[in-house]
Amino acid sequence: MILSMEQVCKSFGASLILQDITVKIEDADKIGLVGINGAGKSTLLNIINGDLEYDAGVLSRSGDKTFGFLRQNSGLSEQGTIRSEMHAVFSHLHALEENLHTLEHQIAATGHDSPEYESLTARYHRLQTEFEAADGYLIDVKIATVLNGMGFGDTDTATPVAVLSGGEKTRLALCKLLLEAPDLLILDEPTNHLDFKTLSWLEEYLQGYRGALLVVSHDRYFLNKLCTQIWDVFDHQLIAYPGNYSAYIQLKDERYTRQMKEYELQQTEIADMKDFIARNIVRATTSNRAKSRQKALDRLEIVEKPKLPPKPAIIKLQYKKEPVKDVLHVQNLSLSVPEGDGRKTLFTGLDFDLLKGEKVALIGSNGIGKSSFLKAIQNLMPHDKGSIEWGRGVEISYFEQEELLLDSSKTALNELWDRFPREYEHTIRTVLGHVQITGENIYKKVGDLSGGERARIKFAILALSCGNVLLMDEPTNHLDLSTKESLDKALQEYTGTLLVVSHDRYLLNKFPTAIAEMHETGMRVYKGNYNSYLLQKEQEKSRDISAQDASPQEPPREPEKPGAATYYRTKKQRSEAVARKNRISALEKRIEELEVEIWDLENEITLPEIAADYVTLQEKCSLLEDRRTDLNIAMAQWSELLEETDSE
Repeated sequence: MILSMEQVCKSFGASLILQDITVKIEDADKIGLVGINGAGKSTLLNIINGDLEYDAGVLSRSGDKTFGFLRQNSGLSEQGTIRSEMHAVFSHLHALEENLHTLEHQIAATGHDSPEYESLTARYHRLQTEFEAADGYLIDVKIATVLNGMGFGDTDTATPVAVLSGGEKTRLALCKLLLEAPDLLILDEPTNHLDFKTLSWLEEYLQGYRGALLVVSHDRYFLNKLCTQIWDVFDHQLIAYPGNYSAYIQLKDERYTRQMKEYELQQTEIADMKDFIARNIVRATTSNRAKSRQKALDRLEIVEKPKLPPKPAIIKLQYKKEPVKDVLHVQNLSLSVPEGDGRKTLFTGLDFDLLKGEKVALIGSNGIGKSSFLKAIQNLMPHDKGSIEWGRGVEISYFEQEELLLDSSKTALNELWDRFPREYEHTIRTVLGHVQITGENIYKKVGDLSGGERARIKFAILALSCGNVLLMDEPTNHLDLSTKESLDKALQEYTGTLLVVSHDRYLLNKFPTAIAEMHETGMRVYKGNYNSYLLQKEQEKSRDISAQDASPQEPPREPEKPGAATYYRTKKQRSEAVARKNRISALEKRIEELEVEIWDLENEITLPEIAADYVTLQEKCSLLEDRRTDLNIAMAQWSELLEETDSE
């Protein structure tokens, strides 16, 4: 065990933050910490790390365990370089290496027959064994692996820390923490500013991390892939749920439903008991029974009515007019932006078509021009060459990332009313209420609202504009988890046409019919959601590797009789075709079996008796993840064999 907390409480003045927190962290636990803003997540992390005193309760830390906490720019020296900061992690091993070099010189200068020779060599072997056990010879490999994975592969390690951006410093601090490898790694929003490639590497690295992990994140895909527990901080309490984020959402809903049912049943029972007492307490024949019932009522342990979590935002996206089938046609588009005294080319020769009803997610490396593309196709910024054609009847609604189209000097109410002056005030207030802008907040200046509140105002604008084509640029930025869930639902239910730029991989698995990946020389469209995109990319990678491994030339053969080679190849091809057909049939049967098993496991996990048994639930969740992996592999193999068959 790394840490345990029993009945821990914390207040700031008269404000209660945490009450009766009882949890523990075991070796290799992977825990996600969630809760609304202000619930007390940061307070809890600081208490666990020993940076903040608690008011009551017992907190026990294992004395031999190390803790590491990622803070903004934490653990970095502004006077250092990337190289010096990474090597500082291994200062004890570098000191050990220096001792070894010193001993080597001493041994070389000491005769074999000297009385000191034996003690020097014995000490040298002892230190060398210690150095090897700590992977001292792999320091440079470890540093290079982490730096490459976290996006510093092309950065000179002599770069001073002081010249790095805030996001780069945070990534470098995480690199340092990963190399330190504490027994408990505490991360607060580690996925901010990371692209898909770096995120995937970090997830894979943390999945194999030997220590325990406690992470606060709004990245639901990250929590889903990594966590085996979710801690939910709500109403000063902490409830631990087994499984990943998706399991938590389901179990939390089931818990509330169960508690409400228990509360309602008890309230019915109490009402019946009170009614019986009132009718019989004054009757001589039934007075004793009524008094007995009153005693039972007094002893009854009251079930508290479960508190409703804050109501999530209601996002309604509708439209009134149908566009034509061909919504957008982009041909040979090139785009550049100012950079210094010249211009930087983002992409060239880009072709893209969007049809009515399609829901396309636009992805690509940071800086490739995704946001600029959305602006260019709306004529909000000029393009260098190419054509952009919108179909008849298209009505665009645009959710822009930078908030440049909002007037920070207006109130929230006027921001909407000035855009839609024909709407009644009641309608404007209702739409603002749906996105949780209520009370005095509707009279606040837009510039004084939080990032999440400004994002919700933009959703209110979308709801009133009724566009049949939605262009959205990073719509989940600044949103809490409940609002993200509302957006997921809204985009899934929207029947119009969508083109969305997003790094939210959980969202990208919910609504897209296609993933469009941008690169410098164009765009590649992959049918399906984000997981389907990943599978197709893996298949492409496998085919590329197979092509590279294939021998470019066949070894010379002995001359054969006319027709012999043709007969041999035909016979071999027939044999291979039969084997491939049998393999396809076997894979189809295996895929069917896996799909049934996955369906059964998904249903079993929802059963109350399974959900209540932590060990069994963990086993089921682990088995489900394994079977999903098996299914992806089988599908990839099946698809590859079909392509080979089609190419014959």
